[in-house]
Amino acid sequence: MKRDLVVIVPTRNRPDNAHVLNAAFATTCSANTSLLFAIDDDDATLPGYEGLHLVSNGAWEPMVPKLNKIAVQVASGANAPYAIAFMGDDHRPRTKDWDTNMLAALWKLRTGVVYGDDLIEHANLASSWVMTTDIVRALGRMVPAPVEHMFCDNAVMDLAKGAKCLQYLSNVVIEHCHPLVGKAPWDPGYWRVNQPAQYTRDGATYRTWKSIQLEDDVSTVKKLREARHVGAVRNR
Repeated sequence: MKRDLVVIVPTRNRPDNAHVLNAAFATTCSANTSLLFAIDDDDATLPGYEGLHLVSNGAWEPMVPKLNKIAVQVASGANAPYAIAFMGDDHRPRTKDWDTNMLAALWKLRTGVVYGDDLIEHANLASSWVMTTDIVRALGRMVPAPVEHMFCDNAVMDLAKGAKCLQYLSNVVIEHCHPLVGKAPWDPGYWRVNQPAQYTRDGATYRTWKSIQLEDDVSTVKKLREARHVGAVRNR
């Protein structure tokens, strides 16, 4: 069955988080939305994910390559949804009908990106986001900058701002339960990606993309928006 929205959650060694997130979806979703956990075949905690909707990534990869791979698969399928979202396994939708509200905003944009209040960065950063599937297909990736983990949200916002198709929904809360603000315990996964070396490596990659590739990626999204606008006018 074709879904309106598929939410991809790259996860590893956190089945408890995954089940809590799944439970939050059960009480807050109202659209035709599915939750897909992207797992690694070499995850020692795989049995703990039983009962969830899983997709295998193969052996471990950093979060962004994993997300991009699965997003392209979802976008390329015969039953590709209208939109694809990213959440971490530490995000928690708190607003009932959050998915319906975000899809309504996207339908007005036709092509674009929307995000809610994560109760940490608020409008400043899209720590999770919902993106129309046509962007993933056109770029061949969901995160435009080839980072591993950090600055992925900055890159998505840069892209959508440049194409004038970014919208923040202050009335939709997708809480980010991160240890940096004391909402989760530190574990090896958090320690690994919050090291100075990770920030330095991804920061350099992000800045290079922004100076060399961002303009072209924005142009690609602008063309999608123009095509959708023309199509909408013709169908009136």
